[in-house]
Amino acid sequence: MNMADRIQHLRKSKGISQEELADKVGVSRQAVSKWESEQSTPDIEKVILLSDFFDVTTDYLLKGIEPVSENITKKSDARIFSLVGSVFNFIGLVVAIMIWKEKQTSFSVAVGLSLMAVGVMIFVIGQFIGENKEKASFWFWTVNVWIVILIPISCVFNAMQGILGGHWWTFRPTPELGNSIGFYVLCWGFYFAVCIIVDLLLIKHAKR
Repeated sequence: MNMADRIQHLRKSKGISQEELADKVGVSRQAVSKWESEQSTPDIEKVILLSDFFDVTTDYLLKGIEPVSENITKKSDARIFSLVGSVFNFIGLVVAIMIWKEKQTSFSVAVGLSLMAVGVMIFVIGQFIGENKEKASFWFWTVNVWIVILIPISCVFNAMQGILGGHWWTFRPTPELGNSIGFYVLCWGFYFAVCIIVDLLLIKHAKR
């Protein structure tokens, strides 16, 4: 691992963008980009600022030398928290659908959203105490946008369709086919459009 790789690794471990790092050390984003692509190297003043910000030695930044007496406490991997949070979210959606099919009650929505709240909270904890925050956040939201927004969109859709269509409705974890097939298709179209747009934005941000 060379100096460029070390700077990039430390930045991503903190879960910050090139713009954020540039603000911390008083340079442009292009300068940070050049450091990480080996087009240039930071001067000694910036090396000192980087070492203070990342809480590492200048020897580590310049040569990759770890302090001999350093007692490193390894942080948890934020990706583990993202995985566990995703499992809770998926279980929440499945349980909500199962309760609805069994009992036809709005209680299913409350159970599903409660489990998802736990899943998102686990993810947030990982962002505070774990490493690899940027990757963890990318994979969590890329997958979970498809899970987390389905119930809220379904509830809003069912309420609107019931009020506008004049038929009985209730909160349920999936869209209800009421009086209008077109409105039902529109709901699913909106759901897929939102999820795809969010994923594309996340991918675009990850490539920066």
